[in-house]
Amino acid sequence: MSSSRSMEDREWDVPGGYGDDPRPARARRTERRPALWRAPFSAYYYREVGYALSGLPVAIAGFSVSIVMFCFGLGTFVTVLGLPVLGALTSLARGFGRLERARVRGMLALDVPGPEPVRQVRPGSWGAITARLADAAGWKAVLYQVVMFPWAVFSFSVTLVFLLLGWVMALYPLYHWVFRTYTPWHGYRLFDYSDSEGIQHVYEVQAPWQIAVLSVIGLLLVFLTTQLVRGLTNVNRAAARGLLGR
Repeated sequence: MSSSRSMEDREWDVPGGYGDDPRPARARRTERRPALWRAPFSAYYYREVGYALSGLPVAIAGFSVSIVMFCFGLGTFVTVLGLPVLGALTSLARGFGRLERARVRGMLALDVPGPEPVRQVRPGSWGAITARLADAAGWKAVLYQVVMFPWAVFSFSVTLVFLLLGWVMALYPLYHWVFRTYTPWHGYRLFDYSDSEGIQHVYEVQAPWQIAVLSVIGLLLVFLTTQLVRGLTNVNRAAARGLLGR
């Protein structure tokens, strides 16, 4: 069992691995999604959350490297220097793609087979450079780093806001006493303003029914967030299949 599993987890774009197998390979799920009622308390969901939150620094690195190297390579394309820079870009993009497939496999429970290795036809250094310049999988990986950067920013922001908002509201009955003890408020103050006539309007969550309603709304947000995060990460799954897969 363990030997079979290790063969399945082998990197697809490593020479001698599945990348040399002419048979078609398809992405496959490695874990079943939990039901809605237990999703907020499952490790599967929090791995998805971890993927969305950790994806921002990875996306920043990949986007920065891709844009800088592409612009530099394109700007020096008329010289000999631009070609190896663009060739190195596709190689680095493949490395970022390998990292992303590992993250998708470990955190999103989707095993995406990597592309075939770069096929070098001509010998020598220039043969290696031209092979990488003609590497379609490498350029698809570059495209992934560019187009998924704004999505990583959006996913990070939405996931963090809804995750914190839902649990803060759902657990409000546990820390309601803090406002009475350490602040002049009688409960969480939703708004406090004075109208044009100078009359002050204050609304604080302090009655038992108000606390219960706020907690129920928070609990609904917790369950809604699981589906929201699933939808966000499904975009990443689709992008990994289409741009980083075989």
